[in-house]
Amino acid sequence: MNREEITLLGFEIVAYAGDARSKLLEALNAAQAGEFDRAESLVEEANACIIEAHHAQTDLLTKEASGEDLAYSVTMMHGQDHLMTTLLLKDLMKHMIELYKRGAK
Repeated sequence: MNREEITLLGFEIVAYAGDARSKLLEALNAAQAGEFDRAESLVEEANACIIEAHHAQTDLLTKEASGEDLAYSVTMMHGQDHLMTTLLLKDLMKHMIELYKRGAK
């Protein structure tokens, strides 16, 4: 893979992780408003975005594991950062939504 291809994969990961992050924050707002079905739906939509980001990441990891020398890309590093923070947000969101559900009872 050349640098341009790696950069494009980085942008793809940023886009999917960013969409997931937005959906997770929207889910939190829905839970806060007592719209728990909507919150759960948004979390599922976020999960679908995260899966797409993982596919792009896995493509890159597979190439590197097979011995391909990959060019460095700040965009790819940025994408990895976005994906990891979004995964953390997803884990926290599950607990936050559950807390809102318990408070609504």
